[in-house]
Amino acid sequence: MSASSAFNDEKGGSSSVGEPEYGHDPASGGIFSSDYKRHDDLKEMLDSNKDSLKLEAMKRIVAMIARGKNASDLFPAVVKNVACKNIEVKKLVYVYLVRYAEEQQDLALLSISTFQRGLKDPNQLIRASALRVLSSIRVTIIVPIMMLAIKEAASDMSPYVRKTAAHAIPKLYSLDPEQKDQLIEVIEKLLADKTTLVAGSVVMAFEEVCPERIDLIHKNYRKLCNLLIDVEEWGQVVIINMLTRYARTQFLNPNINESLLEEGGGGDKTFYGSDGNDADEEDEEDRQKKAEAAALAKRKPYVMDPDHRLLLRNTKPLLQSRNAAVVMAVAQLYFHLAPKAEVGVIAKALVRLLRSHSEVQYVVLQNVATMTIKRRGMFEPYLKSFYIRSTDPTQIKILKLEVLTNLANETNISTILREFQTYIKSVDKDFVAATIQAIGRCATNIGEVRDTCLNGLVQLLSNRDELVVAESVVVIKKLLQMQPEKHSDIIKHMAKLTDNIQVPMARASILWLIGEYCEHVPKIAPDVLRKMAKSFTNEEDIVKLQILNLAAKLYLTNSKQTKLLTQYVLNLAKYDQNYDIRDRARFIRQLIVPTEKSGALSKYAKKLFLALKPAPVLESPFKDRDHFQLGSLSHLLNAKAGGYQELPDWPEAAPDPSVRNVEVPEWTKCSSREKRKEKKAEKPFYSDSEGESGPTESADSELYSSSGSESGSAENGSASESQESEEASESEEEEEEDDEKKKMKKKEFKKPVQESESEESSEEEERKRARKSKQRKSDSESESDEDDESDSESTQSKSEDSESERDVGKKKKETQSKVPSKTVANDSKNEKKEMSLLDLDDFEPAASPQVTPVNSFLSSSLVSDLEGLSLCDSALSPAALSPSGPQKSYELLHRITGEGLSVEYRFSRQPFGPDPNMVAVQMHFVNSAAADARNLHMEDVRLQSGMRVQEFPEIELLPAGETGAAVMGIDFCDSTQAANFQLCTHSRKFFVSIQPPVGELMKPVFMTENEFKKEQGQLMGMNEITERLTLDAKCRNEHAIVQRVTTAANLGRVPCGSDKECSPPLALGALPLPVHRFAGRTVSGGGLVLVTVATKEDGAAQLTLNCDKMVIGTMLVKDVMLALAQ
Repeated sequence: MSASSAFNDEKGGSSSVGEPEYGHDPASGGIFSSDYKRHDDLKEMLDSNKDSLKLEAMKRIVAMIARGKNASDLFPAVVKNVACKNIEVKKLVYVYLVRYAEEQQDLALLSISTFQRGLKDPNQLIRASALRVLSSIRVTIIVPIMMLAIKEAASDMSPYVRKTAAHAIPKLYSLDPEQKDQLIEVIEKLLADKTTLVAGSVVMAFEEVCPERIDLIHKNYRKLCNLLIDVEEWGQVVIINMLTRYARTQFLNPNINESLLEEGGGGDKTFYGSDGNDADEEDEEDRQKKAEAAALAKRKPYVMDPDHRLLLRNTKPLLQSRNAAVVMAVAQLYFHLAPKAEVGVIAKALVRLLRSHSEVQYVVLQNVATMTIKRRGMFEPYLKSFYIRSTDPTQIKILKLEVLTNLANETNISTILREFQTYIKSVDKDFVAATIQAIGRCATNIGEVRDTCLNGLVQLLSNRDELVVAESVVVIKKLLQMQPEKHSDIIKHMAKLTDNIQVPMARASILWLIGEYCEHVPKIAPDVLRKMAKSFTNEEDIVKLQILNLAAKLYLTNSKQTKLLTQYVLNLAKYDQNYDIRDRARFIRQLIVPTEKSGALSKYAKKLFLALKPAPVLESPFKDRDHFQLGSLSHLLNAKAGGYQELPDWPEAAPDPSVRNVEVPEWTKCSSREKRKEKKAEKPFYSDSEGESGPTESADSELYSSSGSESGSAENGSASESQESEEASESEEEEEEDDEKKKMKKKEFKKPVQESESEESSEEEERKRARKSKQRKSDSESESDEDDESDSESTQSKSEDSESERDVGKKKKETQSKVPSKTVANDSKNEKKEMSLLDLDDFEPAASPQVTPVNSFLSSSLVSDLEGLSLCDSALSPAALSPSGPQKSYELLHRITGEGLSVEYRFSRQPFGPDPNMVAVQMHFVNSAAADARNLHMEDVRLQSGMRVQEFPEIELLPAGETGAAVMGIDFCDSTQAANFQLCTHSRKFFVSIQPPVGELMKPVFMTENEFKKEQGQLMGMNEITERLTLDAKCRNEHAIVQRVTTAANLGRVPCGSDKECSPPLALGALPLPVHRFAGRTVSGGGLVLVTVATKEDGAAQLTLNCDKMVIGTMLVKDVMLALAQ
């Protein structure tokens, strides 16, 4: 380093005043140095044997390039150092070559052999850099070499090199589009890559080269969904945008049922708008359309594709990303793909972005403004976030104004108008003008405040600022068109302003108003025309045109007073410099002044000039922007940008979902099984170990979740997925058998064994069961001091396992007699815990791991135990809560998919003993297969954030042809998101999911009528939803209404305090019809849910729901309305 510093001091030290600055910052263009000397200095450094000098020279050269200086004459000296062993020097050489390779193609071609050697370098960084430089040489002659390099790099061991290969694909495609077919093959290969580093880059290449080849995505769709969370941020943006387009072509519209109802409801408008003899026919047609729409909705209820749900579930966590582009991409995906009830989750994330830089705010607000037109409700809770700060730039202020105007409704308009009053005092004139326009739009959309807004705008007419007055005049003109007869005073007031206002648009608006409504101001209008005639020659063109219109209208309505004035104005206009005004004057003269040459049109002059004109609709400028994909440049510009791809329409029929299934060869499974059996026969290690019958698939479930996740994440539990998990785990066992032998004892203590091979004798099975029971005794004794709950479960399993050794047929009664006594012992052992004995008793039979074959859905003992679980307010007031009807069962696993094992589940609506914040789910197993099912348990539980699951205990044996039951608990976190998990037997794994109806997320509460009304009063405004409906003919008595509401939702009946409201009328018209009230709380969050059904005459009813959780309230209203109307 001393030599290096001496060299720098000699050549480039800045301390020497008279010396030329050869090596010091050549980009600065020193006055005292000549170019050739400076470059000679750099060449000398590049030819040096010391890497430090070479590195310093390259840094200075790259600095020159960055400042726009020409360094091309150094090309030969730099190229020599491509073979330098110093990686830092090599990187900078590659940077230089990328810049000048295209300009000096001949010299670049000479160094291609060096790059090709670099492609074989053992260092992955050098291989990637060589490919990057090679793909940046824009010379068509080396296209074959580039193609070969990309193909080799696509198979490289390093994911970084494969990523660089993906980056090189669009470069080669732009250089030679004829290579598209070969490049698609490389893209297809890279799409199958399972590393997160490559995923984003290859999808970008796919979007650039062949975005129409959707078929390449099918097999990789699930993998991309699962990898998405781990891909780098800009890769996430590209993948999300691509998957949005993919989902629009492969899945059905989740809001299709709502659109059908809207189409069916549209028939009323045509009926009411029709006249003549066709009214009845149209009425019948509309009824038929409604019936067809309703029949279609009933015949084909929408069921979301599991892959559609997978995409929504895996993108939702990215709303918390720190990168605004990722959040925006997820928001547009939800807006375009999610059901209406779920879109609201993006609002909070978008509001969070408003705290970012003004550039980010601008883009986000553009998209929010578009969203608020269609989905206003989701941003209403965040109204204050869109209030304007004085520090906001003008464009941000105007966009926030747009959002506030879109969000305005009857409930919040007073708050918004108070905000607008403050904004009008701003010094920013453009912002003030936009605020006045916003007030006008609010007045147009909300009739209740129209007069208030008009009065406020009229007060602004006395403002000192001329721009404020002018903008107010323009807006008032539009508002007055709606009800001109009520506001003649305002028209008179505005007529007086013509002397003061000089803004052309405002003057023109006043003249148009006076001309259009001249019959309301018959005395003032001629005088205004007289004043305008005086100043006609000095007015702007837009004002002159309105003076001509005013003269024509007054001539037609009041010709005595205005005939001469009109002729004077027309004569002035005849010689005007603007040809538009001259043409208009000629046209009006021929139309209103009848002569011999006048045509037939002069008869209709009054109809032409004084026709009733519809009031202008003040619409948002963002109304038609939603046909562009949100978040795109085209949406921002409101014009189609280059490279923009249209968002496809939803398909009418769902394409085949099986194209996304990843098949695994069948022979792999067979061979691996045979090998495993042979190894077991040769090595009796597993049969001799303590309680272990062999390596189980569950031990390798992590392997499946990592390598086979692209197909395993769907919730439909297809056969191909379960095969894949089994085969992956079996092949892993063969490769790592030695490791498993070492780990076998550790696995024994973690969980009970799952299976024993069918080839083993019954004696070995009995020996193993004895060992298992001993092992469990030791486990339960060691853990008993830690947790009372786990202690009771292990004790029960201990007793039942010992029974299973003696007799399978008579174990149920013995279990029931043994469990309470043992639980008492456990409870006395742990006095610190505050769990009641009743809770333990209730829970034990439900959590029984040994299942007795039963013929009914649940055994009688289990039913009685579950009935005893009710320890809520209903115990205090039995009449308060109405018993709900028979609960609906849902299919969890089909008999065919489960290879003979079928599982159904239902929501028991009973408190779940171990955790009151969980929903109890009863599961019913039926084994229709010829073989016994063993070790039924849950694995790989995948939940949304906040959700929890209490697994059902392992069922060791379910004999062929028998049935069984178990109970599990799920905390859905007050959402209808599905709980996904693997249901495992001793040999197979099935992906299943449990998704709750919104009505099962709540529990009934006892409440008096006064308490109900008090709570209801606190949940008004945005927390209240009111709908009108017509009750079904069979649902017009009290019993039917109560039954249907409590079936749709787990709510309790509120007893009525007065006969007037709660008893049916004794005589016609004597008393008002009854009101039914229901109350409940959400199981997880405890949020109050209040439902009121007020019946009226002829089956009409009003449904009111009060709930602080808006999403749950919206979904529940739909379910209850459906139950009452069907």
